[in-house]
Amino acid sequence: MEMMKYSQIHKFLSNADMGHLPKVNLAVLRNVMIEPIDPYLRYFGYQSGLNVNVTFGEYDNIFQEAVGGQGDIVGDHVDVLMVFMKLESLSWTLSRNFTQLNSEQVTGEQERIQGYLLKILTSLRQKTNAAILFHGFEIPVNPAYGILDGQLPTGQTAVINGLNHYLRDTLAGLGNAYFVDTNVCLARIGADDFYDPRYWHIGRAPYTREALREIAGEDLKYIRALKGKNKKCLVLDCDNVLWGGIIGEDALKGIKLGKDHPGSTHYEFQQEVLNYYNRGIILALCSKNNEEDVWEVFEKHPDMVLKKDHIAAAQINWEDKAVNLKRVAQDLNIGLDSLVFVDDSLFEVNLVREVLPEVEVIHLDAGNSAAYRDIIASCGLFDTLTLSEEDKKRGSMYKAEAERKKLQEEITDMDAYYQSLEMAITFEPANEFSIPRIAQLTQKTNQFNLTTVRYSDEDIKRLSEEAGSDVLSLQLKDKYGDSGLVGVAIIKYPKDTAVIDTLLLSCRVLGRGVEEAFIIHILKLCAKRGIKSIDAAYIPTRKNAQVKDFYAKNGFKLLKEGNDHSRSFGYKLSEGIKSEPEYFTIIEL
Repeated sequence: MEMMKYSQIHKFLSNADMGHLPKVNLAVLRNVMIEPIDPYLRYFGYQSGLNVNVTFGEYDNIFQEAVGGQGDIVGDHVDVLMVFMKLESLSWTLSRNFTQLNSEQVTGEQERIQGYLLKILTSLRQKTNAAILFHGFEIPVNPAYGILDGQLPTGQTAVINGLNHYLRDTLAGLGNAYFVDTNVCLARIGADDFYDPRYWHIGRAPYTREALREIAGEDLKYIRALKGKNKKCLVLDCDNVLWGGIIGEDALKGIKLGKDHPGSTHYEFQQEVLNYYNRGIILALCSKNNEEDVWEVFEKHPDMVLKKDHIAAAQINWEDKAVNLKRVAQDLNIGLDSLVFVDDSLFEVNLVREVLPEVEVIHLDAGNSAAYRDIIASCGLFDTLTLSEEDKKRGSMYKAEAERKKLQEEITDMDAYYQSLEMAITFEPANEFSIPRIAQLTQKTNQFNLTTVRYSDEDIKRLSEEAGSDVLSLQLKDKYGDSGLVGVAIIKYPKDTAVIDTLLLSCRVLGRGVEEAFIIHILKLCAKRGIKSIDAAYIPTRKNAQVKDFYAKNGFKLLKEGNDHSRSFGYKLSEGIKSEPEYFTIIEL
């Protein structure tokens, strides 16, 4: 992200048009003065495609606002609730007078703070379903007992770490509540640039502008993930990125790649890219090169960390990279705004920024390859709040999808093609294992998503347990592999009518009749419940235009169309239900 000064950010925000962006309401509870974080949160939000609005509670009024209900800072209008609780304002003895305490007093103070935190957090959750971001306590840079402190199991550092562990576990138990590790932000920029002792004493404002920028950037990683703004695919150049030098000129033995200098910088960069792959990020190549030269490196160089099997799509030719990035997105059936493109050429980087502004671009300076690993590791663009088994397999799933497409191009009879895939669909109610994946799909699925309502794990758990709703998942397998959990439907039952609240499918399984089988199964489920009619809606977004006619094509009658192009549909079950396509094996759990 572009690094602008505080005054420049203020000026930028005053001129920025955010009216078209999805709004995110943040509420901040705090026992320190932290208002200068506001423009950073809004600026990073804008760069993530979000219109962030920040409201601050009263200074040092957390307990009254959370437990006592003072003010209206906590409520249904809030999307994300942020809590900043500095230990110095909560327990002076633990933070600044630790050596005076005996072991019993330390334990007593720990228990007091834990009880205080639990009361605040349980009260907040009773008042709101908003996501909670609670910023952890900072470890002292100069601990109470000096170098001895680190050797003591009950030293100041250990005690504060214990409070953070308690806080992390308590948040996990609440659901849709997350621990923000402020110590990570502190470590990145160092204490001298993180704290401003003058303003702490003058106005209980402990953090520098640099610290607030870093904390806001960390917070936006969570908010991006919650709002489905995280990226899906890392697209890599090859020469002077995956290895040093140019394969077409230096040949296999001449490029710089290995565990020792000068190739170690590229080796470590590849290792970080592989970490992304193992987290479920799709990998692709976009390189101006001879294709056979590139694959020779992947297949024959002894120090290649990445292998050809890790690459889901590749455009290796001499055409311009904007065109090739469009092809990558088409091959993978994902949006251009799901891509992050990495290149060492300023020309290519600027071309993509100009022609494809939806694509996030990372420029690597070939003269400083030692920084490559840290740049890619710290970008935060791929961060998620859950990691399922499906996520871990995503790269191989997309590669299998490319093989399906290749077969499809060779077959002219589509029914024969679908039959050849040997597809099996499994429908299953949400359970403790599938809830995180279901919530994740609601947060990030954009194209085949009729209403684009975002839900947290806790929301899905609640809906799955309520008698008045069904949360249904769809899993797909075929002869090329297991696509995993790729579809979600949430059906609500007010009285004798059903309402399809959410219907979505992962884009990688579209175009095989899966969507048709899904809606038919939903109709059958409603019939089993004795429902007479079903209401459904299409709510338009920038990305879901392809599904605006989905209900109409599947027998629903259009009831109303709004000025915003939203559509309401109805289906009478007395009109009957057709059968699923014959080429599917249907398994119902």
